[in-house]
Amino acid sequence: MPASASITKRFEALTIWQRAGERAPHKPLLLLLALGLLSRGTTLVPFVEYEHKLADLLREFGPSRRTQHPEYPFLRLRNDGVWEVIRQHASIPGGDTIADLRKTGAAGRFPEPLRTAFDSDPRLIGRVARLLLDAHFPESLHQDILDAVGLSLAEGSSSARRRDPNFREGVLVAYQYRCALCGLDLRINNVTIGLEAAHIRWHQASGPDAIENGVALCSMHHKLFDLGAFTFEPLGRILVSERVSGTGPFEQVLLQHHGKQMSAPIRQEHHPRPEFVHWHRDEVFKEAARPN
Repeated sequence: MPASASITKRFEALTIWQRAGERAPHKPLLLLLALGLLSRGTTLVPFVEYEHKLADLLREFGPSRRTQHPEYPFLRLRNDGVWEVIRQHASIPGGDTIADLRKTGAAGRFPEPLRTAFDSDPRLIGRVARLLLDAHFPESLHQDILDAVGLSLAEGSSSARRRDPNFREGVLVAYQYRCALCGLDLRINNVTIGLEAAHIRWHQASGPDAIENGVALCSMHHKLFDLGAFTFEPLGRILVSERVSGTGPFEQVLLQHHGKQMSAPIRQEHHPRPEFVHWHRDEVFKEAARPN
């Protein structure tokens, strides 16, 4: 097996904490941050220097939680064989709390064999980054995450899990080729423009390519949906997060839809399944909803 294939298999085999469908993107986000630093020549990731950056990434691209824990992936990645932690103040006794990591000058990095592989094949950084993005985040967020960690990738993406090519068409037909939020139905001749089939429970979280797990959204509202700016209840009432703010266009683009009904599919059997809607509310939506 080529060395690069052996390396990518390590990242494919990451152990991700799981409980009843809850999202835990901590490890992938730390690895993407470290890959971004490595691409710019920085191999060492001091915890005290990057803990706030990692917490920001978790707030923006992770589920809504009262407390972020950047120390979790920093320590637990060691068990996956892709990360090591060194203590720059080894003479100071300490454990694995945030305070311990700070006072002992803990810093993380890829182990030496991985650093050598990345150095000998710079394209490997891109392949590993694509693997992590495809496995853990919807495509609508990929570029935002890359920008946030300072990575620029030239290689195309290839999803690890085969997708049903009929999913998009089925969802758009069910919603009559209109955005379920704003009603956009723009076309050039007979070609639909700017309309997408969004997964409610993400493809990366074992969400099926089924019409009842999809909703037709314009590209802007798809992006906002995947970022958790809004969600909807099982009966279709739209909820906008109180964390979202803006000036004039905010009212027109998003706020005016709060508390209103989302457009429903033609057929009852295509309506979003409550279990998928609840997953999005719990794992993507940025709590809490604005008051009515």
